[in-house]
Amino acid sequence: MGEAAEEVTTLYNHHHENDYDRNEGLEVDIYPLSSYYFGAKHSIPFKDETLPDRLSRMRSNYAARGIRNCVEAVILVELFKHPHLLLLQVKNSIFKLPGGRLRQGESDIDGLRRKLVRKLSVNEDDNGTEWEVGECLGMWWRPDFETLLYPYLPPNVRSPKECTKLFLVKLPVSRKFIVPKNLRLLAVPLCQIHENQKTYGQVISGVPQLLSKFSFNMIES
Repeated sequence: MGEAAEEVTTLYNHHHENDYDRNEGLEVDIYPLSSYYFGAKHSIPFKDETLPDRLSRMRSNYAARGIRNCVEAVILVELFKHPHLLLLQVKNSIFKLPGGRLRQGESDIDGLRRKLVRKLSVNEDDNGTEWEVGECLGMWWRPDFETLLYPYLPPNVRSPKECTKLFLVKLPVSRKFIVPKNLRLLAVPLCQIHENQKTYGQVISGVPQLLSKFSFNMIES
């Protein structure tokens, strides 16, 4: 009995050490919010429409181009020794991750960089290579022309209407964020976002769970 218990303990410790070694590479450096400069630039146009109008537009776009592919950025900063997620706010009510729809034939990384340049960079003619796009954290699917999204593709769905991929984007020690005047860039604590679907929606409220495999290294200024 004693030998069996010792063997189980040894196996547990061995697997635990292996898990620790694997997770050692999943560390994310997060720099203070005060390390970054925030400014404004000209507004960008938004389609002002009701939900039925938006769903109707999705139908016509799907008929013309097929599935809508979107990419969004998960960008973290440190404030009060806690990780905060950078979100764009539209009309003081709607929260969005930086990103948007891909062009036909555009890669995920190129498309996300283009969107980050447009919404968060000084020079919109830049190619966006200064944005370090990391791994894909998760994917969300829209099976039909409706508001409901799924973090998986239901097996009975053959022709999904939209796919949104979330990518971790790592920030340097410092940089400038230049945001369109009709958008607000907010740093929101992960603890406030977690499972708060009513305020932030399905995708954003699920980000803290997607980040749970990482350990955060808070860099002091």
